[in-house]
Amino acid sequence: MSAIATAAALSIPTSLCRSSKVNTKKVVRGGFAVSAIIGEEGELVGRKNLWTTIFEVEDPRSKVPHCKGKFLDVYQALEVARYDIQYCDWKARQDVLTIMLLHEKVVQVLNPLAREYKSIGTLKKELAELQEELAVAHNQVHISEARISTALDKLAYMETLVNDRLLQDSNTMESNVSTPTPSTSTEFLDTVKSRQPRRSLNVSGPVQPYHSRLKNFWYPVAFSADLKDDTMVPIDCFEEPWVIFRGKDGKPGCVQNTCAHRACPLHLGSINEGRIQCPYHGWEYSIDGKCEKMPSTRLLNVKIRALPCFEQEGMIWIWPGDDPPTANLPSLLPPSGFQIHAEIVMELPVEHGLLLDNLLDLAHAPFTHTSTFAKGWSVPSLVKFLTPASGLQGYWDPYPIDMEFRPPCMVLSTIGISKPGKLEGQNTKECSTHLHQLHVCLPSSRQKTRLLYRMSLDFAPVLKHVPFIQYLWRHFAEKVLNEDLKLVLGQQERMLNGANVWNWPVSYDKLGVRYRLWRDAIEQGSKRLPFEKSA
Repeated sequence: MSAIATAAALSIPTSLCRSSKVNTKKVVRGGFAVSAIIGEEGELVGRKNLWTTIFEVEDPRSKVPHCKGKFLDVYQALEVARYDIQYCDWKARQDVLTIMLLHEKVVQVLNPLAREYKSIGTLKKELAELQEELAVAHNQVHISEARISTALDKLAYMETLVNDRLLQDSNTMESNVSTPTPSTSTEFLDTVKSRQPRRSLNVSGPVQPYHSRLKNFWYPVAFSADLKDDTMVPIDCFEEPWVIFRGKDGKPGCVQNTCAHRACPLHLGSINEGRIQCPYHGWEYSIDGKCEKMPSTRLLNVKIRALPCFEQEGMIWIWPGDDPPTANLPSLLPPSGFQIHAEIVMELPVEHGLLLDNLLDLAHAPFTHTSTFAKGWSVPSLVKFLTPASGLQGYWDPYPIDMEFRPPCMVLSTIGISKPGKLEGQNTKECSTHLHQLHVCLPSSRQKTRLLYRMSLDFAPVLKHVPFIQYLWRHFAEKVLNEDLKLVLGQQERMLNGANVWNWPVSYDKLGVRYRLWRDAIEQGSKRLPFEKSA
């Protein structure tokens, strides 16, 4: 229970609390002194109004996990850690309730009507006793805060061991803990960490050639708005040059950006009646790669490579793999109620995996983005990414940000907009305005990424009509990206020289770790990919 929550609880009107004689009864359970608030009838004091529903939480002590044997396996240990959280939550609520009731008694003692039949000495004595009880109760709140911090650390560590498979043996875990009781110490966590060898991901050395399985996905490569009837968009994808243009019917096509005649780059030419014309000798190719015109010579049966190409929801997609393309393309549109305000394309000199690592990490924001969006952010005592046991999406705590990695190379995030420096303590649902972001990291080559960025807002639609606003959005996006880029370029340089950029993952690296496990499974030819959504 944070100090902020405690202060908020103390501000609850005392009229909401039932007058009652209160005493505390200490019960020792599992090695802990537990204070319960007892009313006149000898029962736990209840509150049946709007505010006090926060105290109507079932006492979890009857649900202590029971484990047999000397050792706990990793899943049993995770249950113990989760129970710790439930217990700490219940105990913190009881502590706050204690303070509320004591404050109510203070108000009763100071009631002018009470002064008519109590002496000043009696009032002073009662207030002194209540002051002592309040001091004890406030101290108990601080103890609860420490318990919660320890329990969260323990839970985050155990979730990392289970979900991200950083255990060498997923079936057993050595521990000297024989009874799963709530603990305020870190002895359990220290024992686990010291006895369990830690494994790291190995992302070091030169980037290896891309596995063919990584190509068997639909990849967004351009925004529809950038592809006019008379324009060409050259791209690199998996270290091969391609060019995108529109055919006679307006449909997009993607062909090899190399003329079959003398290997001239086709994007240096022009579009002629839905065909791309080579600037060297005028050979013209349709969107299926067939050469349909050869000026000054006899027409030969010549064809260059073409990729399956499709347009959907304002984006151009290609399928660079050898397997037949899947029938459906994923939707990358922002949620309902959002309007697209900016679409930006950048070419970056970093490997796309390193860029994805960066985008899937928010814990770096208050250290890296101090002159842009994270200016004024405080540094939280604990940053967590909460996600299902098997999934590539979740939300950040304490930041109001939902995030998802969408295979093969997309990151979607929804950010709750709050006052600068006031992001903590909220989730996206509690924010009235939001920013939605799409980042597509196309692997151009082993040291180059084509980044597609789309920004959407669910407020201020008038901004779309402000002249030259797109230049402002691009300036801000580049400023944020440059804060990251100098760091990621340094990582890349060291990685190429043998350093492991994933040497010591911690709990807030969960989404990045899962991306790397997914990619490792792709490159190792696994039949079933981790974190797949069940059909």
